[in-house]
Amino acid sequence: MTEIVYLHGFNSSPKSLKAQETQDWLQQHAPNIGFHCPQLSSHPAEALQQAHDLLLTLPTDTLLIGSSLGGFYAGYLATSLARKAVLINPTIQPHIDLQHFSREQHNPYTGETYTLNDEDINALITHQVSQPVLEHYWLIQGSQDEVLDWRIAARHFQGCRQTLFNGDDHRLQRWPECLPLLESFICSRR
Repeated sequence: MTEIVYLHGFNSSPKSLKAQETQDWLQQHAPNIGFHCPQLSSHPAEALQQAHDLLLTLPTDTLLIGSSLGGFYAGYLATSLARKAVLINPTIQPHIDLQHFSREQHNPYTGETYTLNDEDINALITHQVSQPVLEHYWLIQGSQDEVLDWRIAARHFQGCRQTLFNGDDHRLQRWPECLPLLESFICSRR
């Protein structure tokens, strides 16, 4: 593994705590692994295209890591480009999960104000992975996720490698414990 692409979640950025923890750990323990964390568009079709275009410039053993909505993106891209992905508290049906939010949004990291429209929701529907290639995924979740029901992702990715941190939340405080295992996951057959 020579590269990692981290895809942040909804209304987040490369400055998110998990993205920073990942980058810091790699700099200290695996400086030979390149780290990429693009600021993704707030609009799903554009965000997916950005991540897709970046992945096409990187080696085929590049590992995807995605958190929340970024986990949805990473899941789709891992399937469509035959890559491996670590999914952190991913949304499985973001078109449904985002209905709980008003259409007008504000990203606290970037200051951007934008509106989710029907095109955005349709892009989420059309990029769902109905039959994931299980050996491509490592699902990591917290059992006390206050944003998403962890059981939905656990059922969707049943049979893939899964780690459930009992009592952890959507932020996933215990994410740093997983970082030393990234290289063994990418090299594993299952």
